Amino acid sequence: MSSGLNVKATNAMREFIIELETYTRCHGLDTDRIMQMWDEMLGGYQSVPMHILLDALLDKPLLYDEMVVIKDISFTSLCRHHLLPFWGVCHVGYLPDKYIVGLSKIPRVIEAYARRLQLQESLTAEIGNAITNALQPLGLGVIIKAKHMCMMARGVERREAEVVTSFLVGSFRDSLELRAEFMRLWKS
Repeated sequence: MSSGLNVKATNAMREFIIELETYTRCHGLDTDRIMQMWDEMLGGYQSVPMHILLDALLDKPLLYDEMVVIKDISFTSLCRHHLLPFWGVCHVGYLPDKYIVGLSKIPRVIEAYARRLQLQESLTAEIGNAITNALQPLGLGVIIKAKHMCMMARGVERREAEVVTSFLVGSFRDSLELRAEFMRLWKS
């Protein structure tokens, strides 16, 4: 039985699958495997993204005053409107003030928020706010580019459509020069 989802949700999903199986006469559905998938896709609720960051803060090296950019961080999430997946890449850049963070922690924070029911706009803001609150950088940018199954398989059915969202604070919002540098670095 799934450890990450509550028992009521697990039982409701199990009943749904059983009814679906009966209705479609599609034998052999493995409800345990399906519940494992849901537990994995929604595993971000078991993490505290701020702890991931706060536990890995490092003092900024004295001589380092340039931008840190981590790009092409892949993720998969579930749309909270349709329970359909969306996936893409996230790019994060920040201008350190007092702290830097272990580089592996940024992708872990993205994963922790992506593995929840999400809207892309909320995902972008949650990642940006967590990093801003933990690192207190001079500036921060988060860009997410994603494809949404709800746009591909239903409704407008636009398979080529890609959604881009951004979160810019501090010097990345105020300085066109820094914003342009961030954009250039993640696109290179």
